[in-house]
Amino acid sequence: MIYNTLLTGPAKKFALLIDPDKHTDISLVKTLSLASKAAIDFILVGGSLVSGPIDHTVDIIKSACRLPLILFPGSLLQLSEKADGILLLALISGRNPDYLIGNHVLAAHYLKKSGLEIIPTGYILIDGKSVSSVQYISNTRPIPVEKPDIVVATAIAGEMLGHKLIYLEAGSGADRRVSEKVVAEVKKNITIPLMVGGGIRTPEDVLNLFNAGAEIVVVGSAAEEDPEILAKMAEVRGKN
Repeated sequence: MIYNTLLTGPAKKFALLIDPDKHTDISLVKTLSLASKAAIDFILVGGSLVSGPIDHTVDIIKSACRLPLILFPGSLLQLSEKADGILLLALISGRNPDYLIGNHVLAAHYLKKSGLEIIPTGYILIDGKSVSSVQYISNTRPIPVEKPDIVVATAIAGEMLGHKLIYLEAGSGADRRVSEKVVAEVKKNITIPLMVGGGIRTPEDVLNLFNAGAEIVVVGSAAEEDPEILAKMAEVRGKN
């Protein structure tokens, strides 16, 4: 099971986020080839705004590499039975009922029958110094980075509610990533795996987040701009 691999094996894991709208078939295959060579641990697929069904993207990923493929859905349009699993995201930092439970109810029967491995995930949006797509689409306010106490309390609540994973997100292409201080404070207060994404641009960013306590670091925009950087980013897993 995918979730078991988060609890076992290498302590630090590196994931690539694929936004279907940001790739052509050719660029996707190239990126996947580099991801496989870099020994990426798994692939996430999704985004705040995806223009249509994602089955085509999932098919390409499945044919191009053998990495576990997990859905990271921004909407009900981003579901596919062809994936291996799904992060069932509850935007617990926001107060929009659609992203807390509404969309989950609408998708419940589909997901139950799909055969996908369901990973309940407490999704926490943190201010990345610019209005992110997820902030705009979900109509929620991110937690100010200067309020780590609120981030920590939200993460604790997410674990107590039964989520199996906490995802700290600054938003795709954020001007400012989640800080090491916030990551460290959250990790000290939860026992479930901690995933961090958004605004991560360099191998040093990845290393610093691992050292702060993140078990999983997710990169998307940086790899879209320069897929060659994946190898250098993945390499730092053994340096923390």
